[in-house]
Amino acid sequence: MNKDGLNSPVTLALKEALLRGEKGLIPYIMAGDPGLDTTVELAVALAQSGANVLELGVPFSDPVADGPAIQAAAQRSLAAGTKLKGILAAVGEIRCRSNIPLVLMTYYNPVYRYGVKEFVNEAAGAGVNGLIVPDLPPEESDELLQAGDACGVELVPLVTPNTPARRLEMIARRARGFVYCVSVTGVTGGRSGMAAGISAMTAAVRKVTTLPVAVGFGISTPEQAAETAQFCDAVVVGSALVKTMAERAGSPELVPAVTRQVRELKDALTGREVKQIDAAL
Repeated sequence: MNKDGLNSPVTLALKEALLRGEKGLIPYIMAGDPGLDTTVELAVALAQSGANVLELGVPFSDPVADGPAIQAAAQRSLAAGTKLKGILAAVGEIRCRSNIPLVLMTYYNPVYRYGVKEFVNEAAGAGVNGLIVPDLPPEESDELLQAGDACGVELVPLVTPNTPARRLEMIARRARGFVYCVSVTGVTGGRSGMAAGISAMTAAVRKVTTLPVAVGFGISTPEQAAETAQFCDAVVVGSALVKTMAERAGSPELVPAVTRQVRELKDALTGREVKQIDAAL
C-alpha cells in the first residue's frame, strides 16, 4: 500500500480529470434511499454521466454533520431496512458494472459496532476505495487508518475554514485519497452564496499536501460548482441530488432526473468558463 495515497484509484481518478482539463465531480447519494436496487442503478448511471468519484452515504440515526435533506434521506433509508452488510453487497453489484472509485461516508458508530478490521476488510473485498468519517477526530483514527492502509481503503480527512495551520499539517500527513474541504462551518445543505474563505482554505491545504483538494457542503447548482472549481480540484454535491431523489421517489424518472443534474454539473466543470478561469490563476 502506498501510504501517501498518490496511486490510489480515488486520487488517480481526480488527477486524470485535471489532466483532461476539467475539474472532478464527486456526487453524493444516500445508500438505500429509496432502496438499494435504486442505489445500484443510480451509481452506474452517474458513473456514465461524468462522475469521477462516487460518495455513498451510510444511513445513521444521529447524523450530526448533515443538514435536513440528508438527515431525511438517512431516515428513509433506515425505514426501508438498510443495513451495512446490504450496502456492502450493493457496492459489490456496482463494482461488477462500473470501476468508478467508491467512497463511503459513514459515522464511526456503525463501523465500531461492526468491528473496525472486519468492516474495512469486507469493504475492501466489496470494492470500496475510501471512507469519510466526519465524527472521527484524526487523533483517534489510528485503528481505522492502519486497517485501511493494510487493504487499500483510503481514509479521506475533512478540514474546515477554522482548521489551524499546525493541525492542518497533522491532518495532511494522515490524508489519503483527497482532502475534503468543508466550505462552511455548519452542516450540509444548499446555500444561495458561496463562502468567501474557500480560496484561502484551499491554498493553505495545497501548501501541505499534493493530494487533490475537493470542496463540498453548500454546492447545489452548476454555477456554484463552476465558481467553486476556481479554487480546487473537485467539487462534492450531495443535498441537491438527495432532494431530487426525494421529489422523484417511486417514479421511473428518479434515475434520469438525477443523472441530468450530474451531467449539468459536470458540464459546468468542463466548460469554457472554468477553463478560462483556470488559465488566469
